[in-house]
Amino acid sequence: MLPDTSRPFHVVCDASDFAIGCALMQFDAEGRERVVSYQSRQMKPAEKNYPVHDKELLAMRYALIKFRVYLLGEQTFAVYTDHASLRTAMKSPHLSQRMARWLSFFAEYNFVVHYKPGKNNILADALSRRPDYDPRRLTRHQDIPDDDDDDDDCATCVTLGINATVSSPVLPLRQQIADAYEEDAFYAAIIRYLRNPAADTLAKLTRPTRDAITRYDLDGDLLTYAIDTFDTPRVVIPADDDLRARLVHEYHDAPAGGHLGREKTFAALSRDFFWPRIVQAGSASSATHRHERVAICQHGLHLRPST
Repeated sequence: MLPDTSRPFHVVCDASDFAIGCALMQFDAEGRERVVSYQSRQMKPAEKNYPVHDKELLAMRYALIKFRVYLLGEQTFAVYTDHASLRTAMKSPHLSQRMARWLSFFAEYNFVVHYKPGKNNILADALSRRPDYDPRRLTRHQDIPDDDDDDDDCATCVTLGINATVSSPVLPLRQQIADAYEEDAFYAAIIRYLRNPAADTLAKLTRPTRDAITRYDLDGDLLTYAIDTFDTPRVVIPADDDLRARLVHEYHDAPAGGHLGREKTFAALSRDFFWPRIVQAGSASSATHRHERVAICQHGLHLRPST
């Protein structure tokens, strides 16, 4: 269902040995529980070694990041987990350094953790145990295949390959992004280094770029960006006005988007994609970004050259 901001949201989340999953939920006017959005991803190698408590907290943190635009500033909402001791673990005086860091993040939100037995937490449990995430069935770099057809959650959406969803067709868009890197000297240099991490390719990067190079990674033909190991990687979008305009329209006008306003459109974009000043591009105070100005009217979103 489309999100109804007049009704409270709640979150279900779960972690398995190899993946995490979550869903944003609401009750409709008839009192039926409905899904607003699904999210899941494979665990990174280091995350698979986390203790059970931390894996469950990782799933919770992932949910709050993914659904931030709906939950931050919301009145008290519920988070349901099938790990009963998690409610008390968060209040324990003996916290790991990782858990202590995450608690400061959780403090931004106003939520209550509830225990939901695994047999009743079917949705989140299934998302965290997707067969295509099971390492026993995958080899490295096959986390989410390019031709992934697992679109049961949203008939109008398909996946780019790293948790980002846009309207189909996916291959032309993915190819458009990859081709645009070749026309952007800055990101092309980063990609050359990541493919050949030698001293000579590193020396060709500017010093600020060298200092931040660990934030970049490659997912097939896509460049991704993450602030640190706890941040969800986002697809880097180069300085291509047509490409950025396409993404804005995809997120604003897609049926699953519910015709979002300007700020929510760019908030949704910034969860999945990265380009400099993407948030400022969607803010009410500054709608100018490079060669385009974004204006959302009552009937839609239009991109027109700035003067």
